Amino acid sequence: MAASFSAEGPAFNFAAGPAMLPAEVLARLRDELPGWQGGGMTVWEMPFDCAAFRDIQARAEAALRRLLDIPPHYRVLFMHGGASLQFSLLPLNLGCGGAGADYVESGHWSRKAIAEARRYGPVNIAASAASSGSSRLPRQDEWRCDARAAYCHVTANETADGLEYHWTPDTGAVPLVADMSSNLLSRPLDVTRYGLIYAGAQKNIGPAGLTLVIVREDLLGRPACAATPSVLDYRVQAAHGSRFNTPLTYAIYLAGLVFDWLEAGGGLAAMAAANARKSSRIYAAIDASAGFYRCAAAPADRSRMNVCFALPDASATAAFLALAGERRLFHLKGHGAVGGIRASLYNAMPEAGAAALGEFMTEFAAAYDARR
Repeated sequence: MAASFSAEGPAFNFAAGPAMLPAEVLARLRDELPGWQGGGMTVWEMPFDCAAFRDIQARAEAALRRLLDIPPHYRVLFMHGGASLQFSLLPLNLGCGGAGADYVESGHWSRKAIAEARRYGPVNIAASAASSGSSRLPRQDEWRCDARAAYCHVTANETADGLEYHWTPDTGAVPLVADMSSNLLSRPLDVTRYGLIYAGAQKNIGPAGLTLVIVREDLLGRPACAATPSVLDYRVQAAHGSRFNTPLTYAIYLAGLVFDWLEAGGGLAAMAAANARKSSRIYAAIDASAGFYRCAAAPADRSRMNVCFALPDASATAAFLALAGERRLFHLKGHGAVGGIRASLYNAMPEAGAAALGEFMTEFAAAYDARR
């Protein structure tokens, strides 16, 4: 069977994060690394409060606002710590005062967020996917929300389970908060439906460590818990333009280059169309395999960013991963908590990568069946 698989061709990185960056962005990084705009100084070396970096940050924020059509009454924060730190910062910044928070449990990462939020106050599980084994998202009519909740939290895309919201929940007067670490900028979005959006950068934005927070200004009026460090206080960071302390200067610069790349490529509508084509190619290979590949996610809730599926047994999975590596299709192993295979198809993954994986999947299934 192995002899039928070629090791020639380009390499594609299907890692769930940190993920691949656009080739055009990497080329700009290479060209500008010796000195930004010919000034003999890299962005790494710039004082974070100098005019040059202020301009870099301002341009990045302006591009992000154009891409997402972010209204003026929303603030953009460039913060440290990844999305997991936001699991704590949400109750510390928005939940202080005794009001509990609603959370929708939809998979691995929402459970992580729930566990962290419970350290700071009461949590109401408004809906859960547990009864389905995280194979589908709870429908809106299944939600049991608390009208007094400080906010309602959803995980917009479950990277480990392969589930994604293709609709926007309605939480009424309770602010909707969304972890969009793995699907922000993958399609157009009505920001005004949310009170706060946060996203770790390492999927569709830039390098690990940087986190974007898009927050409605009225939510900044809530006092953070007294024990909240100033550097982690949304109000403090907003008041200082995300420069209360030294920000992740190079990560912000790199994110700005990614935003430029998205705009040059036609914006989020064009990206959404490309992402739909990529994921459809992989799901088509799954559905055409006569059960050889098994995708647990309900078709209506299938993620376009993380296609998760299983093979018949552990030996087939090991062979799949080994031969995929020979084909230069890398980092396809599923999340440790779930297992199986996971193909992450973030914005920077070219359509050729999805096509190469889909072709390999079809060939592997046929070869494996023939061997048996």
